Parts: sequence; C-alpha cells; structure tokens
Amino acid sequence: MSLRNGPWLGRRAARRLAEFGLHSIMPGLSEQEFARIEAEFGFEFAEDHRAFLAAGVPMGPGGWPDWRAGDPKRLRDQLRCPVEGLLFDVENAGFWVEDWGSRPAATADALAVAGHELAKVPTMVPIAGHRYLPAGRENWGHPVLSMYQSDVIVYGADLLDYIGREFGPDRSAVGPGAEATVPFWADVLDWNNDPEAPNPLKLRRR
Repeated sequence: MSLRNGPWLGRRAARRLAEFGLHSIMPGLSEQEFARIEAEFGFEFAEDHRAFLAAGVPMGPGGWPDWRAGDPKRLRDQLRCPVEGLLFDVENAGFWVEDWGSRPAATADALAVAGHELAKVPTMVPIAGHRYLPAGRENWGHPVLSMYQSDVIVYGADLLDYIGREFGPDRSAVGPGAEATVPFWADVLDWNNDPEAPNPLKLRRR
C-alpha cells in the first residue's frame, strides 16, 4: 500500500505549511471538535483535510476558515460558495447543464431547477479562500480546486502539492492538462478549459 494515504498527506501538508513560517498554527482540532463541526455543518472532512486540521489549525493570511471559533454564518457561506457561484452564473451568464433539461425561460424558474440539481452534487469544503477539497471520510488525494463561480481550475495535484504551490518560496501554477477527479466539478473544469470539448454533462453557455 502506498504511504501517500489520507493521514500521511494531511500531516505532511501541515508540516510543510509550518515550515514556511507564514502563519500562526493553532492546536489541531480534537475528535470532539471534528464531531461537533461535522454535525453542525452537515459534512465530513476528507481524510487528508481532517489529518491536516488535526495537526494544526492555520490562522492569518490566506482566508483560512476558523472551524474552532469562527462565525457559523461565514463558514456556511464559504461552504455554499461553489454552488452559489454557479447559481450566480445561471442567473447572470447563461450557465446551464443540458442534463438538467431544457432551461426555463423565466430566470426564477431556471434558478429553482439549478438549485434542485446542485443540491445533489458533491460538497466542497474550503481549505483557504477559494481553494477546496471534496467532503467525505472515504476521500483523500483529490486535487485542490480553485472555485469562483464557473471558473474552476486545479491549484494542486493534492493537498501537499497545493500547500507548496500556494505558500512555498517558489510558487508555481499547476501545468496545463491538470485534471480534477471529483464528480460534476471535474466536468465544470473541463468545460471551463475547452467549451468545445466533449463533456458528459454537456455544460454550455447560452
């Protein structure tokens, strides 16, 4: 079995961030704190994200969520941001998914359909700012996505790679062709990169 499992990735990412010395690192979340957070907000951290926060909770520049004592409304807003961003583009930029059926003529009806469909997509959990990993205890090793409305790009091959690229001394972008792996959001990324490319969800602008 590879050593790059979820706990290993999370702990190594936390160690790397601490080595850069850019942030205050508070004590890691306890099992009791994880249980409270996941019950309150209705998701489970991915294994690597969980191990990262168990090792230490970053504070300071970068938009780190304060899962321990942050404003619950702000945390919910961060959790909702990927879906709300797509709804914004449904309303203002003609974003639509053909698998949702024909787009209703009325914007309010289109938003209702899109909201119903987007309630089914995988939950994305903020790492820092607009950078996200998918929720789910069975998950680890997914690429980190930068998510702003329908502008979705890969920001790191995994959590460890992301920390180095975002906060390291030799910051660099992920090369072209980097792929997301989380369902639905990977298709948004593919469509965003090449509107003419074949896409299982047939995402399109109208």
